[in-house]
Amino acid sequence: MREQPPYLRIAEELAERIASQEWVPGDRLPSRAQLAQECGVGDNVVRRAQELLISQGVLEGRTGSGTYVAEPRTRARMVRALHRELTGGPPFRADMSALGKWGSWETRTEAKIPAPADIARRLGITEGDLCVRTAYEFLTDNKPVYLSTSWEPYSITAGTFVVLPEGGPHAGIGVVRRMAEIGITVDRVVEQPEPRKATAEEAGLLGVPQAVLVTHIRRTYYSDDGRAVETADIVVPAALCEIVYEAATSP
Repeated sequence: MREQPPYLRIAEELAERIASQEWVPGDRLPSRAQLAQECGVGDNVVRRAQELLISQGVLEGRTGSGTYVAEPRTRARMVRALHRELTGGPPFRADMSALGKWGSWETRTEAKIPAPADIARRLGITEGDLCVRTAYEFLTDNKPVYLSTSWEPYSITAGTFVVLPEGGPHAGIGVVRRMAEIGITVDRVVEQPEPRKATAEEAGLLGVPQAVLVTHIRRTYYSDDGRAVETADIVVPAALCEIVYEAATSP
């Protein structure tokens, strides 16, 4: 039988010490150097063990502060359903409320950003054409659960009240309803999910270890005349959020 990798042994040992309440939720763990000395392993082994436990929701890393025992968290649920947005706007807050949690989001919007090649291809525009880019951080009880970066062709919304997705009188109502305000009917969405590892930037924003497993969803909304009106990259860490696809049936 193959010997268990050292980092798995250390992860089990740390988990057992947490289960025995040597450390309780909110407690800061000793430094990696101290744990490495206690366990008779190198710092890198302790780091890998902690990253594994962070990905499992047992620990949480705080930049510049250390590693802590995580408070118990219920995985958030992300429901992917165009028909829900058509009738009631983005369902995130409703989904969080059903779990007894408060759902919110923080955003940063930049107008007139030249479209990179891959975004231009997805939107059916020319590379370098101007777009409105909005970065979202979705939160449950003020803790991040997933990220999204949205791109909209500036030529579609320029000069209208909906040019800024999170500004003006129609802020925060979602792509479908915002486009309806300027006479554009969105009737189709295409999503391409695939697994990958989190980047360093994503991991920092989400409070998870770098290279933890995430689902990357490439989403594009289309109007009834076939135009792509928005495309987004959505990053969902498996440890924090589950994805549910819901489709309405025709009568």
